[in-house]
Order: sequence, then C-alpha cells, then structure tokens
Amino acid sequence: MAAKLKKGDKVVVLAGKDKGKEGEIASVDPKANKAVVEGVNIAIRHQRQTQSNQGGRQPKAMPIDLSNLALLDKNGKATRVGFRMDGDKKVRFAKTTGDVI
Repeated sequence: MAAKLKKGDKVVVLAGKDKGKEGEIASVDPKANKAVVEGVNIAIRHQRQTQSNQGGRQPKAMPIDLSNLALLDKNGKATRVGFRMDGDKKVRFAKTTGDVI
C-alpha cells in the first residue's frame, strides 16, 4: 500500500502532549507505523562523551504514531490524503483542496 505521509511532508500533530504543533517529517518507519517529526515529541536522552561529542543530556525527537499526524495543505490547514490516477501515475492529493501533493 502506498504511504500517505512521506519524509519531507509538513504535518500537524492531532493528539498528545504536542497537539497543534507543526513540523517536517524527518523519517518514517512504515512497519512500526511511526514517524519522527522535527521539534515534536522531544525527550531528553543521556549521551556518553566521545572525542567528537560533548555528551550530557541532549534533546532528541522521538517517533510519533502516524494516526496522530495530519498533512498540511497549501492553506496551512490539516487535511486527509487521497490517491488518484493522474494519467498513468498514481498521485497523492489533499482532500480539502484537491491539489496534488
């Protein structure tokens, strides 16, 4: 099945402690049905000091479930994603505006 949300998409969080925050998807894990969004779901992780790294307590974006994310359309509103055939190519489109993503 084709992915509704992909790396680089602008999304908004629908549920959880970061509800309403917006960000860009950094990575997607389709098997776990989760995505890492920059600036969202931040946790403190302890890092060991190395030659190239200072170490200490560092913030890290943790994965968030795809069901808690919605794509942002060109107007900056949350939208659902649909699929349609554009000639012989399958494309994603925003359900609110009908624009191809």
